[in-house]
Amino acid sequence: MNRKQRAKERREKRREDISLLRTIPYSDHERWWTSDTVAVVTGANRGIGFEIAHQLAFHGLTVILTSRVTGVGEEAAKVLQEGGLSVVFHQLDIVDPSSIEAFSKWIKETYGGIDIVVNNAGVNFNAGSDNSVEFAEKVIATNYYGTKNMIKAMIPLMRPSDSGARIVNVSSRLGRLNGRRNRIGNIDLRKKLEDDESLSEELIDQTMNTFLEQVKDGSWKEGGWPQVFTDYSLSKLAVNAYTRLMWRTLSERPEGHKIYVTCCCPGWVKTAMTGWAGHTNPEEGADTAVWLALLPGPSISGKFFAERREINF
Repeated sequence: MNRKQRAKERREKRREDISLLRTIPYSDHERWWTSDTVAVVTGANRGIGFEIAHQLAFHGLTVILTSRVTGVGEEAAKVLQEGGLSVVFHQLDIVDPSSIEAFSKWIKETYGGIDIVVNNAGVNFNAGSDNSVEFAEKVIATNYYGTKNMIKAMIPLMRPSDSGARIVNVSSRLGRLNGRRNRIGNIDLRKKLEDDESLSEELIDQTMNTFLEQVKDGSWKEGGWPQVFTDYSLSKLAVNAYTRLMWRTLSERPEGHKIYVTCCCPGWVKTAMTGWAGHTNPEEGADTAVWLALLPGPSISGKFFAERREINF
């Protein structure tokens, strides 16, 4: 059997697994959530985000589907509502602090709090072999700072429970610190970022700022940054690092107030972001994020997953 045939078999097996996920409910022992459990999904008007909202609602949760653009978000929510699912739309632009503040206020007034947040919203302006950094500032602002600001805003809203609340950050393998190909060339910086003792929000922010400064002065190619999808890869590296940092911080919370935080790579998915050139469909891309959001127990916290398997940061 050649490589293409094996890859095809793996994709078919994943489709079977997802079909099974949809048709067989979780057991009473595994099902810690109810219809009152509230999950927020950012960037959910299309693609992976829409499918994450779809699958969570299918499992019986109340899902708040968010989108930067009101019209398309309302239409997306309507599609799921017409299927009998408990989905509510609210506008949210994660790069706008006032939008996050308004959304947080609405959450508190309407639901009192939330139980799950899936940070899916993100942007990428390169396709194929392109590696322009023309929009680097927007990519970093959305994928990293927007996600970070959402996490900070949502933590005070996460409701106490014996099962714990969940934060799932949709990230990418391209953001791995020690990937064999697409990694930071500066060994000292890489060691600082991978060391839990030296890792800090200031270090992550400074890494992003240094890159953006080099973009502005044209020296970024000599900066030792990832060589493929450079701005996108760095934004996801920051998300991965911040996930580890938040795990360390949140692990200190007492029982009954636990918040478990993870990140995952959906793979190269056929969506508008990839120019529909991916290997997998949105249903498959959404699977790991949904699995992490619903998986019982604390064993997943602070880890990075792809295809339901833990991988190294």
